[in-house]
Amino acid sequence: MHNGKELLSAIDKLHTTGMGAARIRKNLGMDAEDVVEYCRSLTLEPGAELSRKGKNWYVSVEGVVITVNAYSCTIITAHKVK
Repeated sequence: MHNGKELLSAIDKLHTTGMGAARIRKNLGMDAEDVVEYCRSLTLEPGAELSRKGKNWYVSVEGVVITVNAYSCTIITAHKVK
């Protein structure tokens, strides 16, 4: 069972693509230039729940779910919980 330490130990490797950044901005309705830093800070929040299903990590915090590829540390998407 994965407890999130693996993701937290690789927190500095988090990154995304241009398309990923645009998708995250659109889904969260945000203007922030650095979406990676925003997602990193949410992941490090004390109340963040980290879970792994298959090849992805899911970070649930403050009404947002962030999806991160476990192997490449690429932030795939983020969306608000409905």
